[in-house]
Order: sequence, then structure tokens, then C-alpha cells
Amino acid sequence: MTAGAHPPRRAGAGGWLRHGLDLGRGPAGPRTGRHSLPAQDLDALCLPLGDDGVVAGVDAQGRPAVLGINRPTPYDVVLIGGLWTAQVLALRTAATGARVAVETGRPQAWAQMVHAMGGGQNGLAVYDVGRVPPQGASAGTPVLVVRDCGMRPPRGRVVSGPWQAVLTLLPYLSPVAPRLIRQARLVGVQRVSPDEAAELGRTMALPRSETDALPTLHDGLTLWCAERDRQYVMTQPTDAEIGLLGTPRRMD
Repeated sequence: MTAGAHPPRRAGAGGWLRHGLDLGRGPAGPRTGRHSLPAQDLDALCLPLGDDGVVAGVDAQGRPAVLGINRPTPYDVVLIGGLWTAQVLALRTAATGARVAVETGRPQAWAQMVHAMGGGQNGLAVYDVGRVPPQGASAGTPVLVVRDCGMRPPRGRVVSGPWQAVLTLLPYLSPVAPRLIRQARLVGVQRVSPDEAAELGRTMALPRSETDALPTLHDGLTLWCAERDRQYVMTQPTDAEIGLLGTPRRMD
């Protein structure tokens, strides 16, 4: 696979609603002829159905790929990749009405984003490492905690819980990565070195083809891995996101 290639889609979230259609009985209306459909055409009545959540990008077929971040159960996400992707996900999560709390040792990297969103009053606030207060997450006000704490993030005071997801950003593979990966419900991997790819392949039981592809991934392309699913997703920024965060990049 060459650099910039878009690998084929693996098994991923989403699917098609094929059964259980119930149109119900509406009020009496004009008497018209019945509508009928040959049995062999029933498959054409499927409706696209994906998880509720944040659009992380598109899959290999150009379909929206959605991360179900706001959940009633604890949800931990690890992203081994660039700050740009984490910031796009934070921005899009805030756009869904959730609050975003960023725990970071480099607040200056988030300053422009905070300023653009109203100085922390409109869904995004930045805290020093270890200083994130309880967020009071609820079904009406879900929370995403983004931990941008470097290669060896300390154990967080604020952990995932009902309606509160935690996304931990690791710029590279580190000694704490295996533990975080084991605890995570979802892991995203962007371009890494061949040595890091080999270690991730062993830790995550990736097929050889995907292990070999990791060092060649294009900027903005992420391999998202859940317990049984893997999917390549290309994050395509909007014009507003480019104006605020720039174009996709792996390195900061």
C-alpha cells in the first residue's frame, strides 16, 4: 500500500434497517388505489441506519462514519495520533450540544479554539493537568473529557461514567499505551512508525495487512478499532474547521 492510500473498509459500525417497518394507520384520506411492490424488489426499501453521535469522517465508500460518544455507560476512547484530529472531534462533539472539558499541559494549543467558542462559555473549557473538576454529566448535558497530557498521561481524577466519555490522546506509542488500549472501548490509530505498527499489531491482534498499512496512512486517515470491528475513516474538515484548525495533519 502506498502513502496516501485509502485502505478498503473493514467491518464497521452501522448497517441497514431491513425488518420491522411499521407504517401504522393514519387518518382516513382520499380513497386511492393500493400501492404494491413485487416481492423481489423489497430489498430496495432498506433505510440507512447509523449510530447517533459525532461524524468522525467518511468510510471508503464515502458514507458518514459516526462515533457514538454520548452514552449512558462509561466509554473510554484512545487516539494514537495528532492533535488536529482530537480537536476536530472535540469541536464536533460540542456542536452536538455536549460539553467538552480539555485536560492539557499545552493550553496555548487550544487557546484559539476556546476563543472561537466564546471563551469557554459555550461548551468547551480547558484545564491544567489534574485540575479538571467534576463535570456533572447527565443525559441532558453529556460530557466529553479530552486528555491531552502527553506520552505518559497520569491517572485522571475525572474518569468515564454515565454520559461522560473520556478521549485520551497519545501522540506516539508509549509504555502506558498497552494499559490504556486494554481499558478502552474504542481505539483510533493514525500514521505511526514501522516499529510502533508492529507493537500495535501484537497488542491489538491486527491482521498483517493492517499492521503494514499503519506507517503509510495519509494525514486525516484513522483506523478505528472496537472489540469486533475495524474501520478506516477519513476526516474531511469543513471550511470553518480549516479556518480555525488548518488542514489535516499528523504532526503538531
